[in-house]
Amino acid sequence: MNILVLLKQVPDTETHIKISGGKIDESSVKWIISPYDEIALEEAIRVREKNGGKVTVISVGPERVSASLRTAYAMGADEAIHIKADDYQMLDSFTTAEALIQATSDQSFELILCGRQGIDSDNGQVPLIFATKKNIPAIIWAKKLETSETGVRVTCEGDGGEAVYQSGYPVVITTQMGMNEPRYPSLKGIMASKKKPITTKSLSELGLNYDKLEIISMEMPPARPSGRIIDGESPADKAQKLIKALHEEIKVI
Repeated sequence: MNILVLLKQVPDTETHIKISGGKIDESSVKWIISPYDEIALEEAIRVREKNGGKVTVISVGPERVSASLRTAYAMGADEAIHIKADDYQMLDSFTTAEALIQATSDQSFELILCGRQGIDSDNGQVPLIFATKKNIPAIIWAKKLETSETGVRVTCEGDGGEAVYQSGYPVVITTQMGMNEPRYPSLKGIMASKKKPITTKSLSELGLNYDKLEIISMEMPPARPSGRIIDGESPADKAQKLIKALHEEIKVI
């Protein structure tokens, strides 16, 4: 079974983001595979271990993305594709999806897996646009994946419960937290990953014509004001003062 995993490189969740000149200062940012995508990669490796086949990982971004692709190699991926785009943050979801499609147009995949969203911009549009442009089904927020020779059975998180879907191949599936526990790369895998090839393609090689997004400015949210204690002789007195403050000062009621 051929499996494609869409990966996005994002800032580590523990990174302290700094704004400089209206943009994110990337000088001190540690970059990692988006955690939801890491779950997708783990699931792809498990499916391959059970059914055989190949796991290909692909990512769009600048030179630093190659480090995340080598991490994917160390976890167990078989092939890696890097769509190099130095202005990756300026690409919209449609351009990103089209780049992923064009870069893999010479291959066929039964499963296309990726995380439900990137944790940096919280954008979950790319896999759905990918599926729409390829005219194949998409199943989102998967918690459990069962494969057979003819298709998949997927249990997903739903409002107040679970939803179960069935689909033939090919199919796009986005993964949810709790689906599995991604493995740690072994020392042997890390050493071996340094020598493995990464196929690099540029946006111009893929024949993409696109308009860049422009970030006019970016700033941190305002500091949250300190809390205020409402004093009073009784709970009823405190409640009355609270209602008065909400009405006259904050003006929310």
